[in-house]
Amino acid sequence: MLGLRRDAALVIDDGRIVWLGSAVDVPAADERWDCGGACVLPGFVDSHAHLVFAGDRSAEFAARMAGQQYTAGGIATTVTATRAASDEVLRANVARLVAELVRSGSTTFEIKSGYGLTVDDEARSLRIASDFTDETTFLGAHVVPSGIDRADYVDLVTGPMLTACAPHARWADVFCDRGAFDAAESRAVLAAARSAGLVPRVHANQLQHGPGVAVAVEMGAASADHCTHLSDADVDLLAGSDTVATLLPGAEFSTRSPYPDARRLLDAGVTVALATDCNPGTSFTTSMPLCIALAVREMRMTVAEAVRAATAGGASALQRDDVGRLFVGGPADLVVLDAPSYIHLAYRPGVDLIRQVWRGGRLVRDG
Repeated sequence: MLGLRRDAALVIDDGRIVWLGSAVDVPAADERWDCGGACVLPGFVDSHAHLVFAGDRSAEFAARMAGQQYTAGGIATTVTATRAASDEVLRANVARLVAELVRSGSTTFEIKSGYGLTVDDEARSLRIASDFTDETTFLGAHVVPSGIDRADYVDLVTGPMLTACAPHARWADVFCDRGAFDAAESRAVLAAARSAGLVPRVHANQLQHGPGVAVAVEMGAASADHCTHLSDADVDLLAGSDTVATLLPGAEFSTRSPYPDARRLLDAGVTVALATDCNPGTSFTTSMPLCIALAVREMRMTVAEAVRAATAGGASALQRDDVGRLFVGGPADLVVLDAPSYIHLAYRPGVDLIRQVWRGGRLVRDG
């Protein structure tokens, strides 16, 4: 499944892998790095992250962990703080979180908008996100903000907001779930986005069973994300489609919700990705190694399946065939573990095992 090689070596030139094979056959190079038997992996591909925000929701997390009913926070709290923040504050926060992602081994990552929910604030969120990644997602359809009629807000998202945001985004996402958008509203958002040249994605079936997965498959979404509450029909739909099931175990960890059953999806032949869902409310982590460990312990994945989901699976969710694996001609995006095997990512949870990170052939973390 992982295409394991032992006693291997690779040669990097101009940011790309130009040779890959046995260490005894490695050609001459200007510089050599001896990994000392350590495991080398493709850089992780984090296909779901909400990094453009301001404010803090730690009190909400503490209340939830204490079993208290917490009603004063939520997305609205972050929207208020994000709208009030300057571009400089937002950009600095994104830079800090991106640095964390890279230190944790993620070399490709997506960033969503969704905490502005006005035309100007969504557009500036995407402009800021595009300074850090080409994988930017318009998520104006996160929730309906206070003070506006639902139908009017859908018209705004599919009209002026989409027009302002489409030049800065590759993807369009909608939260199709309880308390967010229903099936008809989600279809309208994704149809308009697709007409504007954006590729659909869906937050699906996180809070309860609903139409999210069916809408994602129907609309040709690249991924259905969360997939916590699935019927047999949902699994069959995913298995018969090109839509990737992106699982986000950090959200279940941070909300004490049931974990999705990855085994059920994998056994049905569904392509599965893992991502951090980094956001200030329900999964404030940038650690793909943590998500791998949670997927193995709580979602019935083997370690090999979890590592593949965090690399090639994430690449599939972003419709990329150039990242998430190591091959001649591909970018030199790789992670060197402080361990002899990828198994240690789940075997030693909570331990920082990332020794080196190479991104585009450049060493961006050493030690």
